[in-house]
Formats: sequence, structure tokens, C-alpha cells
Amino acid sequence: MNEREIFVAAIKQSSLAERSAYLENACGDDLEMRQRVEELLARNENLDSFLEAPAADGLTSTATEAIDDGVGQQIGSYKLREKIGEGGFGVVYVAEQKEPVSRKVALKVIKPGMDSKDIVARFEAERQALAMMDHPNVAKVLDAGATESGRPYFVMELVHGVAITEYCDFKKLPNRQR
Repeated sequence: MNEREIFVAAIKQSSLAERSAYLENACGDDLEMRQRVEELLARNENLDSFLEAPAADGLTSTATEAIDDGVGQQIGSYKLREKIGEGGFGVVYVAEQKEPVSRKVALKVIKPGMDSKDIVARFEAERQALAMMDHPNVAKVLDAGATESGRPYFVMELVHGVAITEYCDFKKLPNRQR
């Protein structure tokens, strides 16, 4: 089977466990193919309802566990304190910086296993776009770098409030206004 056939069959699986078992069987020892199919699945999840649900359903349980275990880890001069959000290819944490200043920030890092050239380029484009914005309603980028394993991250000011998806749901906004 080729990637496309595996992808089409995988999206028809009714649960994450079934999807994971199917991918293990269909891809066998071809880890590169499995990663490419999982990236397609993550993108598909993100496109189907990009404002409503995280695209982590397409990740393996191993990658998801690595994300959940992030709390307490040190990334650069930042200690991850709490997971506050997750998207198609990144996870956002409340992090604490002690040096050179003491403050709480938001730190976004690419999920384990999602560091393909395409995704890294999208992540870096997002980081650059945010860094160039100067608007009171857009969080400012404060720092950027890469983890010890090479996954890029960026640090933003921490803004407390309601998630944009919750706000849109509460206001019952149609897709165009969202």
C-alpha cells in the first residue's frame, strides 16, 4: 500500500487506538512512512475543524505521552509549569523564567515527532509573524530557541483569558466570523 491508501484507511478508523493499531500493521517497520502518514493525519484533523479540536489525535501514543510529560522540564532558561494549549503541531505551556528576570511566560514548542522540514518552516513562519506584530491584542514574542533535541520553541508574554475557541463558541460565531 502507498501513503495515500494508508492515510485514507486510517482516517476511517473509529478510535485513536484502532488508528494506531492499523498504522502499526500497515506501515510495519517503515517508520518514515508512518511519520509521513501521521503528519497527513494531523494536518487533516487541523483542517477539518482547525478552531474546534486539537490535531493530536493523529499522533502515536508515544508522542502524546512525551507531550504530557513536558510539565516540570527545563527548556533553556524556562521551567515548564502547566500545559495550557495544544494545536496541530505545537504545545503551549505556562513557563517560569528565573534569570535574567523572574516572570511567567507562555512557551510554545513543536510536538515530539512533528519536526519535519515543512512543519518547522510553518512554526518558524508563525514565530516570525508574531514577532513582527505590534498590537495590544497580540502577545509579544520575547525569546526563541531550540530544545536540546533540536525542536524549535518560542516564548511569548503570558496573557490570561478565555481561549479563542471558547469565546467563539460562547458568542455562537459562524465560521466566517471565527
